[in-house]
Amino acid sequence: MRLDKFLKVSRLIKRRTVANEACDAGRVMVNDRPAKASVNVKEGDIIEIQFGTKSVRVEVLNVQETVKKDEADQLYRYL
Repeated sequence: MRLDKFLKVSRLIKRRTVANEACDAGRVMVNDRPAKASVNVKEGDIIEIQFGTKSVRVEVLNVQETVKKDEADQLYRYL
């Protein structure tokens, strides 16, 4: 699954266009490498997102095309 879509489905970022912009600005890293929105995300990948002065680091546990809002946090775990 594309990185921008995973960020939206997992609700780490609310909208896919915002996820695209974050990737283009270099604020998203996958496995310690700057990532474009089109990078393929798989289970076990480490995603780090810079939100201003705060940084969020998660491990991908599951990749699904659609998921209910209350189950979105089961797609990743915080590190």
